[in-house]
Amino acid sequence: MTTTTVSAFEVIKERLPSNVIYQFAPLDIPYSMDVFLQYWRPNAVMLMESELWPNLIMGAARNGVSIYSRVKNRNYKFVLACLQIALALLNGRISTKSFRNWSNPVILPLIKLMLSKFSLILPLSTIQGIQFQLLQAPPYVINYTGDLKFAISDYGNSVGVKKSLEEIQAQLSCRKVWMASSIHKGEDEVFIRAHKLLKQKHPDLVTIIVPRKPHLGQDITLRSQEEGISVALRSRGDNLTNETGIYMVDTLGELRDFYSLTPIAVVGASFLPGSAGHNISEAAGAGCAVLTGHHVGHFSHMVAEMQHVNPLSVLQVSHEKLVDVVSELFVNAEILEARRLAARQAYLTLSRGIVEKLWDTLHFHIFMKSVSTDDAHGERG
Repeated sequence: MTTTTVSAFEVIKERLPSNVIYQFAPLDIPYSMDVFLQYWRPNAVMLMESELWPNLIMGAARNGVSIYSRVKNRNYKFVLACLQIALALLNGRISTKSFRNWSNPVILPLIKLMLSKFSLILPLSTIQGIQFQLLQAPPYVINYTGDLKFAISDYGNSVGVKKSLEEIQAQLSCRKVWMASSIHKGEDEVFIRAHKLLKQKHPDLVTIIVPRKPHLGQDITLRSQEEGISVALRSRGDNLTNETGIYMVDTLGELRDFYSLTPIAVVGASFLPGSAGHNISEAAGAGCAVLTGHHVGHFSHMVAEMQHVNPLSVLQVSHEKLVDVVSELFVNAEILEARRLAARQAYLTLSRGIVEKLWDTLHFHIFMKSVSTDDAHGERG
C-alpha cells in the first residue's frame, strides 16, 4: 500500500494488517516510476478516486510481464507476448475543473491514451461514468459497484483511546452537543458565530469542531478565544469542564470516533462558494442527524442518493439558517430522532453488498488475469 502524504500514513499505520507492506509513493516522473515498478514487479496497480498519475499509468504499461516460450530441445527461449500490469481505478472521479481541462482537443488524445491502459474503471456515480466515457475511456472497462465511501468497517481502538472517549462521553452526557466536522479555512467564522448564538438559547451547549487539517485547530482556537469562548484542545489533552464551550479535535484519524459522541453532525467544506463538500456517510453510519451546506461539489451524488432513499437523511442548509435548524433539533426530540434514524437507514441501504460486488468485479477483471499469468509462466511471486 502506498500513499503520497504523511497525514495519510499517520492515520493508517496502526490499522494495516501485518502482512501489508507500506511505503510512500514515488514522485510521478518516468525514472522514479520505472525503478519503483521494476523493483516491486506488481501484478496489478489499483488507484483510488482521482489519483490519476500519468507516469505511473504509462509506466505500468511499459513494465509489463514478458511471457516466454522455450524452444524444444534448445537452450534458448523467445518472448511470446508482453502483458502490461493490470490497472484499476476504484471510486473513480474527475473534478469539474479537470473534466473541462481534459476535454480540450489538444489534451484529449493524451487523456484517451492514459485511460486506455486501464483494465477496470469503477466510477463512484453514473455521472462520473459518463464523464469517463466522454473522455473516451473504453466503454467495456467501465463498471459500477457503488460508492466505496459507504463501505465503512469498524476498527478497534487502543485501550487508552477507548477510555479517553468514554470519559468524554460521560462529560457530554448532561449537555447539548453538536459537531462541525471537516471544517476548512474560512468556515470557522460560520461555526464560531453559530456557537455564540446557540449558546444564548442553550447555556449548556458544547460544540465539537474537527478541522479538516489539524493545524487549523490552533487558528480556530485563537479566534474563538478572542470571542470570549473557552476552548479545550484534544491534542493538548485538555479536559472538558463546565466552562468549555468548544472542544477542538485537532488530531488525525478520530473523526469517526467523535461522530459516535454527538447526535448532530454538520459536515463542512460546504458553506462557502467554490467548496467541494466532504464525506457524509460516516456521520450517517454513526446515526447522527446529518446536515451540510449547499456547496457539496462531487459529493452531490451522495447527498442525492441518501435523500432518494429517505428524504430526512440529509438536510442541506445555508449558514444563515444553520442556527435555527440546530436549535430546533435540540428542542424537538421527535424530529431529531427521525433524522438520526433516516440517516442510518440510508447508509445501511446504500452500503449493502458494496464490498462483495467490488471484490467480485476485481476478481473477474484483475485478479484472474494476474494470477493466470503467474501460474502459467512463474514470472512473479
